[in-house]
Amino acid sequence: MAAGSDPAAVCRFSPRHVAFLVPLLLLHGACGLVFVVGSSSVALAVFLITAIVQVFGITAGYHRLLAHRSFKTSRPFQFILAGFGVLAGQNGPLWWVGHHRHHHQYADRQGDTHSPREGFFWSHMGWLFSTRCVPVRNERVRDLAQLWELRLLERYYYVVALAYALLLYLIGEAWRSADVEAGTSGLQLVVWGSVVSTVCVYHIIWSANSVCHRYGTRRFPTRDNSRNNLVVSLLTLGDGWHHNHHYYPYSARHGLRWWELDLNYAILRLLACVGIVWDLKVPPKDARR
Repeated sequence: MAAGSDPAAVCRFSPRHVAFLVPLLLLHGACGLVFVVGSSSVALAVFLITAIVQVFGITAGYHRLLAHRSFKTSRPFQFILAGFGVLAGQNGPLWWVGHHRHHHQYADRQGDTHSPREGFFWSHMGWLFSTRCVPVRNERVRDLAQLWELRLLERYYYVVALAYALLLYLIGEAWRSADVEAGTSGLQLVVWGSVVSTVCVYHIIWSANSVCHRYGTRRFPTRDNSRNNLVVSLLTLGDGWHHNHHYYPYSARHGLRWWELDLNYAILRLLACVGIVWDLKVPPKDARR
């Protein structure tokens, strides 16, 4: 998420930027390995479970908790949510939150990180090819940078992804030894649970930046072009009610009407019932009518 929408910066690569982009491109290419490893019910289950955890880590962890502080929780559970976000392969929590906070300040105006003003592809993923998206926006995450565990995740976020891939490989090999008829293997689980799931979640999360600033409905007088989009909401567990979110960015609840399904908020309510999270912020009742 860049300092500004500057397509001209796309070609100004540096070694650090290459290291930033290579995993992103390799993961997309590695999706073709599904034709080599095949599929199985075990692999599809791992894909689905991993994708849900990744989406929840980004939308509830990185987004609603760390970026907007829309609810409170303990530091251990905050670390777990941030770890789920790291598993999604979208860099460390300080990087993600800093660029997202910047986006909210300049949404759809000059200086926005990924405004559709520069085109749909730019807002979806083209901005990642700009060198301006590489550094952490330290000035916007001083609150989070005070926590050593988040600094640790920021520095070693790739270790989480690699460790999870190794875990899937070991599980897959053990499963193959125990049940040959399952048709699974370690490599198959790695491809479906670490590669395909991550790439799918990339585009699901990015759709809030692109689709939800072009297609959908509006009800509030916001200064940006944010939209509520049902399809994106279903895929992101509720973050597709993006227009509501831009009007009430502090809210833990994005779906404000009864029919605006917000699974993230439902999960947070359940967690609040058992004391894992608390102080969920919501808009005034008038806005929810």
